[in-house]
Amino acid sequence: MKTDAEIRRDVEGELQWDPSIDDRRIGVAVSNGVVTLTGDVPNYSQRWTAEDVAKRVSGVRAIANDIQVRIPASGTRSDTDIAEAAANALQWHVSLSSAQIKPVVKDGWVNLAGQVSWGYQRTAAENAVRNLMGVKGITNDINVTSDVKATSVKQKIEDAFKRHAILDPKDIEVIVDGSTLTLKGHVHSWQEREDASRAAWGAPGVVAVENRLSIQ
Repeated sequence: MKTDAEIRRDVEGELQWDPSIDDRRIGVAVSNGVVTLTGDVPNYSQRWTAEDVAKRVSGVRAIANDIQVRIPASGTRSDTDIAEAAANALQWHVSLSSAQIKPVVKDGWVNLAGQVSWGYQRTAAENAVRNLMGVKGITNDINVTSDVKATSVKQKIEDAFKRHAILDPKDIEVIVDGSTLTLKGHVHSWQEREDASRAAWGAPGVVAVENRLSIQ
């Protein structure tokens, strides 16, 4: 088990290593494996990247992202401009061109609402607008709805876990209730936790995934 000091050192090192983020204004504190990120960055993309970087580090049990987005004058855009850019980004995305998603923007914060047929499309929509200039944050209220009946989902997901070299199926319990799926058990890193969610969302007919996996 890593100590909090070791986890902090590794998170700081990973932030310094990633060329897409300026780590000089980001603070890292660790308590019982829980990482708290503080400071400020010039855009939402860097805030998200800082959190994603921390998830890569082994020993991290949870993350509190308290980084503030302080957009410089040169990067400020009106809500109308951001909304138009978001609508275009969604429309031009190859996975979302036929999806029913409407972005609503207030004070630079983008709310995504609508319906998609697959979980990966919900993630793709958020990815499509994350890097737009002027965005301060995103709320993803997109619902996943499917006409596909969830049959043999449990076995399909367990088979997917077996194909992932870093996931140990015996440590993960898959519970299916209609089209909602719950993951219980434990994994060894935050990255494994997200990989398990991603695999679960890939099963046909799944419209909700509740990830209760703990990190050990």
